Amino acid sequence: MSSFGTLYVDSDSFFHRMEPSLKVLIFALWSIVVFMFLDLRINLILLGMGALFLFFSKIPARIIRNLFIVVILFNLTNAVFIYLITPDYGTTLTGKSTVLLYNLTLETVFYIVTLSLKYLSLLPMVIILIFTTHPSRFASSLSKLGVPYKWAYTFNIIFRYIPDIQHEFKTIANAQAARGLSIKKDERSLLKRIRNLFNITIPLINSALARIDKVTNAMDLRGFGKHQKRTWYSLTPMRKVDYAVAVLALTVFALFLYFRITTTEKFWYPF
Repeated sequence: MSSFGTLYVDSDSFFHRMEPSLKVLIFALWSIVVFMFLDLRINLILLGMGALFLFFSKIPARIIRNLFIVVILFNLTNAVFIYLITPDYGTTLTGKSTVLLYNLTLETVFYIVTLSLKYLSLLPMVIILIFTTHPSRFASSLSKLGVPYKWAYTFNIIFRYIPDIQHEFKTIANAQAARGLSIKKDERSLLKRIRNLFNITIPLINSALARIDKVTNAMDLRGFGKHQKRTWYSLTPMRKVDYAVAVLALTVFALFLYFRITTTEKFWYPF
């Protein structure tokens, strides 16, 4: 959490200076490309580009590391379920069956790797969009793209209060731990840790609801939503370099789209 009390990380990188609506556009195009292909080559290209972007974004390594660990753990869990539920899905896609172990085939392993890199290649742009865009500028950029300002302000509030909820969770967890209701490894029983986590969740939900009520009353007192349009204090103008980046992003997206249209195979399998 930054000194601003948000997920925003203050820095002076190229992505921090970029107009927020342009980052939203690039994220949208990036997401379309990710879900448009089931191709290991495309996923590796996107992952490489994303790693390069993360390097220039100057986001602290601990944030990137923790998020990548979470996504990798999700991919491992997803891989286990794919193997248990549809172990022959790779064979269905390719029409080939190369058995490696028991009912595990090379085709299914290749499909799992491709799918895992597909999810992983989306993460860099998610990190850049969230951690290099101040919530107020993000809301104004959504409004500039035609999103109703009430919806845009909703995203603003969400990004602002995620760190507060995290802090509240830690406070309640420490208070419960002082009463002997720990959720950490010092409590050996997994069942008790789950039960103790439930004891934290209820106060956290009550605290979040109380916070929502306070914010709602404050916005009503200020007449929020009375007018059809509104102005924004944090409105970042488009620069020449932003227009150039937008043209480059649309050009690259057009190339990916052309490749997808001209490619008949749904799943790329080289063997």
